[in-house]
Amino acid sequence: MTEQPTSAPVSVETTSDGAARISWGPGLRDLSLSAAIEVVAGGIGAALENHHRVEALVRLEDEAGLRVATWSGLRREGVRRDVDGEVVVLARLADDPPISDGPGFRAMLNSFLPRKRAIGQMLVRDGDGRVLMCRLTYKKDWDLPGGVVEVGESPRLATGRELTEELGVDITAGHLLLTDWLPAWSGWDDAVCLVFDGGVHDASLVDGMVLEAREIREAAFLRLDEIEERAADFTYRRVAATLASLGGDGSAYTESGRA
Repeated sequence: MTEQPTSAPVSVETTSDGAARISWGPGLRDLSLSAAIEVVAGGIGAALENHHRVEALVRLEDEAGLRVATWSGLRREGVRRDVDGEVVVLARLADDPPISDGPGFRAMLNSFLPRKRAIGQMLVRDGDGRVLMCRLTYKKDWDLPGGVVEVGESPRLATGRELTEELGVDITAGHLLLTDWLPAWSGWDDAVCLVFDGGVHDASLVDGMVLEAREIREAAFLRLDEIEERAADFTYRRVAATLASLGGDGSAYTESGRA
């Protein structure tokens, strides 16, 4: 079933019970941005009278189309990989608050504003100044213990959680020592890494660890020269920069370990 609003080159197709898909042709580009938004918003409103959900599929490179879809009240839900490229999925539900209201406007903005990945790591040392490092299962290089911060999770708590889950030790993340920006690398998006102080512990800490076998092959206290041999160059620089920041105020900042 297809509904054609009379005031616009917009079509709405029912895709399943209670759900529809809105689309528009190239003629919409002849309109100003505000007029195009008004047209699409009208089509969405009309579709929601008979459907609970209305979605649009817009090609990732179509910046104008994404702008129109978003400011018409559709929220960005994700990117679908298709046979001929990537498509952004946007949708609106009948009970979503209008974007003219504060909560609706913030939810719409939150759906498409950039989200930077955060990683929490911990600098744990032994009495000889060596640093606790982990050999991971998914890459050959060694790295500081820690992991990705979950959505809505405190980076400090996330870092302690990761050590408990992956190493079986309970160490509270202390003072923030370093903020390091990691450029995109080897299939990973860029990220911000926060390195917290884990304090000084006896070297026997390693002996009582219970390693998460899916992620950690080995853990050991290493000297800085050993880290340089076993870790990626940017990891070595991050560890060195973190050690240099000990006793600071937590404002140390690097990019890929470089000041």
